[in-house]
Amino acid sequence: MKTIGVIGAGQMGSGIAHISAMAGLDVHLLDQSEEALTKAMAGIESAMVRQAAKGKVGEDAVAAALAKISTGSDYAGFGQCDLVIEAATENEDVKRSIFKVLGEYLPAHCLIATNTSSISITRLAAASDRPGKFMGMHFMNPVPVMQLVELIRGIQTEPATFRTIQDLANRLGKTVSVAEDFPAFIVNRILMPMINEAVYTLYEGVGNVQSIDQSLKLGANHPMGPLELADFIGLDTCLAIMNVLHDGLADTKYRPCPLLTKYVEAGWLGRKAGRGFYDYRGEEPVPTR
Repeated sequence: MKTIGVIGAGQMGSGIAHISAMAGLDVHLLDQSEEALTKAMAGIESAMVRQAAKGKVGEDAVAAALAKISTGSDYAGFGQCDLVIEAATENEDVKRSIFKVLGEYLPAHCLIATNTSSISITRLAAASDRPGKFMGMHFMNPVPVMQLVELIRGIQTEPATFRTIQDLANRLGKTVSVAEDFPAFIVNRILMPMINEAVYTLYEGVGNVQSIDQSLKLGANHPMGPLELADFIGLDTCLAIMNVLHDGLADTKYRPCPLLTKYVEAGWLGRKAGRGFYDYRGEEPVPTR
């Protein structure tokens, strides 16, 4: 594998582009927004420079990796790709619309992976022109730091596709966890209900934002409290995953907390929006409840 494409220049897409270029792959990063692409390239360069400052990579490696990343807003830029990784927003309709047209721009041998954190791989693959060459490759955020990648096969994923993606994950320096194609896979099947329960704990007045996060950090040795983590992930993403769990498993224990829904309706999506369970607009984050 020599060349990969990445769809989406947000946190996940830019992180995937970062580690792929560092691993010596040519990368074409695509987004509809030129502003998003400019921001992504600045963020990638900044993150690589920080790695160099910490002695994790050489300065020459940074320059070489940055030179391997090209950007664009047209699927035609994927004409030489061996793999395209979709990292668009966690919305099934958006992802399916991408896969319905993507194949006509790709060479016949090109594989497709989706970075979905919860949606059925089999269902997404069915929207593509190559379900046998399609699978899930769920990276954790932030991609350059987190060690894990979940690999998920759809019902039509061919063994050769899985082996090739597994080899790539190893080349990228990631540890692989193989998950079956059930809603939210492994990490989010466990993590999101915990976050949702923390929101219920806030909603029902059992504790405030600070006490809930402090309790899990000091009482369970979590590096971040669940509400702080929700803000980092994005409350819209948390809600989308809870809806996938609730709809896909038909169990009331996965019902999204109404307060989580209200925050998303208000546009308080967490760090990326400046407000969530904390207000990030000042020098220090301040709890909003």
